Amino acid sequence: MSECWLVSAGHVLASAERADTRAARAKGLLGRSSFEGALVLSKCRSVHTIGMKFAIDVAYLDAEGIVLKAAHMGRFRIGLPVWKARTVVEAEAGAFERWGLHVGDKVELRE
Repeated sequence: MSECWLVSAGHVLASAERADTRAARAKGLLGRSSFEGALVLSKCRSVHTIGMKFAIDVAYLDAEGIVLKAAHMGRFRIGLPVWKARTVVEAEAGAFERWGLHVGDKVELRE
C-alpha cells in the first residue's frame, strides 16, 4: 500500500492508504480494530464488512473522482455494486460527516 492525501475542493480531508493490488484490496481494513484516515481501493465497485471489527463510511467514486454514492455500512454487511464506480474510499464511521464529504464532491489523491 502507498501513502497519499485525500483532497476535496483544495482542502486535505485525511491521510490515505492506497490499495492498488488485488491482495491489498482483498485485505482492506480486515484485522484492524480502528482506522485513522482513509483507505482508497482502486478498480473497485463494491465492498463488504464481513469480519470487520467496526462500522465504516464508504464513498463510491467515478473515473473523474466524483462521489456517486456515500453510505454508512455496519459490521457484517454486503454492499451492492455501484456500476459506474471505479474507486471506493473507506473510512471509520462518522469520518465523512467530520470531513464534510458528500455526493457530488470531487475527490483527488495527492502524493
